[in-house]
Amino acid sequence: MRQAMAAYVAALHAAYLDQAAHLPPGERAALPLIGAGSFTVVAVGARHLHVLGTTSALPAISGPEIELSNTDGELSWTLRFYDPVLIPELGLIDESDGPDSAAVRSILGIDDVVYHLSVSPGGGLSQHHAQHAGTALANTHSASSRDYENLRAWAPAKAQLIDEFATAQRVGLTAAANLLAREIAPTADLDSSDAAHLRASLVAALRPGVRL
Repeated sequence: MRQAMAAYVAALHAAYLDQAAHLPPGERAALPLIGAGSFTVVAVGARHLHVLGTTSALPAISGPEIELSNTDGELSWTLRFYDPVLIPELGLIDESDGPDSAAVRSILGIDDVVYHLSVSPGGGLSQHHAQHAGTALANTHSASSRDYENLRAWAPAKAQLIDEFATAQRVGLTAAANLLAREIAPTADLDSSDAAHLRASLVAALRPGVRL
């Protein structure tokens, strides 16, 4: 299973790089994974399988913990594995209605992630699934980076708030992202639990020619 997970992550990153290769140099460099260069991937077994990429520093492995290292082009990562045997609290997460990404990150103590994917019970770790996930992730990162850059350009006086909004979206703080969006564009109707929809609404509100 560990080798299958390692192969899945490698294929995910390869597809990410393949998709990023089509972008202009500036946009490519701004992508979170390429900008980070070196990061940690955490594979977490709860009811659902969670795969997190983080640039946060983690302590050295101890006891039965295992890590595998790999590189591909501009990316270098270390893969770690956690399950309820290593962290019993993971077995207490109720994911009967779907993956609970926030609970997993809370138990791990990791809140700064560059990606967080989940695989349902029985879901595949095939190269095909990994390629689709990596391509989608690169497209999502590219679109969000472009949106944040546009927001900063259109509202330079609120650049700090926009940076905080981008961080809140990245780590999944939905309520905070909504509050920041309303602070950035007070007269706009901004409230959504969907990160992409909220970001698109803020872009529409700040686009030149829109009167706030």
